[in-house]
Amino acid sequence: MAKYEALDDVFSALADPTRRIVIRRLGSGPASVGELAEPFPITLPSFMKHVRTLESSGLIRTTKTGRVRTCTLVRERLALLDDWLADERQLWEARTDRLEALLTDPKDTP
Repeated sequence: MAKYEALDDVFSALADPTRRIVIRRLGSGPASVGELAEPFPITLPSFMKHVRTLESSGLIRTTKTGRVRTCTLVRERLALLDDWLADERQLWEARTDRLEALLTDPKDTP
């Protein structure tokens, strides 16, 4: 059950387009909160809510050096999504294979 709760947290965090953009940017390497917030037309306190959501979901880790808070992507956490998607893909491929076999079964042709 804990695995699904963690997966729910990740999906919830990625439900917002701002947070998805942040994750995409962090895929290129660590960045300060100021750098990440720069392209968005929102206040820094509002942006920090996004950072806290990503951090609480385990998708990013932050460290503070002096007055600069740096964010880093936790790639291992994305493995939850990879595993879930692989399971779903396998399930649906099996279903479509069965459907194809049913539709192309030579027994049904006159």
